[in-house]
Amino acid sequence: MAKRIAVMTTGGDACGMNSAIRSVVRTAISQGIDVYGVEEGLHGLLNNRLIPMDLSSVGGIINRGGTILKTVRSKDFHDKSIRSTAYLNLEAAKIDGIVSIGGDGSRKGMYTITKETGIPSVFVPASIDNDVSGTDITIGFDTAVNVALDAVDKIRDTAASHERIFIVEVMGREHGFLALEVGLTGGAEIILIPELKEEMNVEKMANLLNSGIKRGKKSSIIVMAEGVGPSADLADKIEKATGMETRLTVLGYIQRGGTPTAYSRKLGLVFGYEAVMALKGLKRGESRMTAISSGSVKIHDTKDFVNRQKKIDMKLYKMNSVFSL
Repeated sequence: MAKRIAVMTTGGDACGMNSAIRSVVRTAISQGIDVYGVEEGLHGLLNNRLIPMDLSSVGGIINRGGTILKTVRSKDFHDKSIRSTAYLNLEAAKIDGIVSIGGDGSRKGMYTITKETGIPSVFVPASIDNDVSGTDITIGFDTAVNVALDAVDKIRDTAASHERIFIVEVMGREHGFLALEVGLTGGAEIILIPELKEEMNVEKMANLLNSGIKRGKKSSIIVMAEGVGPSADLADKIEKATGMETRLTVLGYIQRGGTPTAYSRKLGLVFGYEAVMALKGLKRGESRMTAISSGSVKIHDTKDFVNRQKKIDMKLYKMNSVFSL
């Protein structure tokens, strides 16, 4: 059983991470386990930024966005010879278990640490992209969807008032889970995602939009993920093809911040608790991850998912073509 564990947040921040940190710290202490927080993620691990945490360390943070432990992306960690410095820091602090909260890249980093040091670990999926295989949803995704959805609703009011087409660009360099969820629930006429870049056919999109215009539609919304391509160029092409004023709104980093929704908070609390309880029973060299599958919390063996890519729900994507008629 672990006696002293480290908790850290890595990769991009996501609302609900603080909830997970709070859960890990208080659950561990309730089990007689000492907790150290790693400031600035893997970068902080290389620079020995381990701080002892107690119950008061996580007071008043459940409603805060971001992460109190901070997160800094570390290219140096990819170098095995440099990683050894982090391992010496863990050994010096007598860390015998780790909880890592982050996205898919963070999972790979955590899995590598366990393989190379033997220190057991549990990965907690937290990402606004929801692109972590093995779990239906990640901490922070629900909040990001609702932030973007609120923006789309406001933009639709303006689009209708000025009889315009609006392109709303949301985050998602490699995956379109966020764009699909926002577009579907926001009533977008067109959704563009990196997994289906071929759908960015201007003529095809213009025909669909013009069909709506002929039926009396005064405005339309296109939701696209940033990884699809240059959104400004698309706006120009759509305007020329339809004859309607077309404007672009890039939501950017507002999708990462804000007050976490009840669901993002709850997921952080549940995942944090389950991570600590799972870590108690792990042996050296073992790594697990928390997950939600069909509404139930699961604990998976990390090796079964670490190199597996999560696939977009094509049924939802096709469903939207019916709703947008």
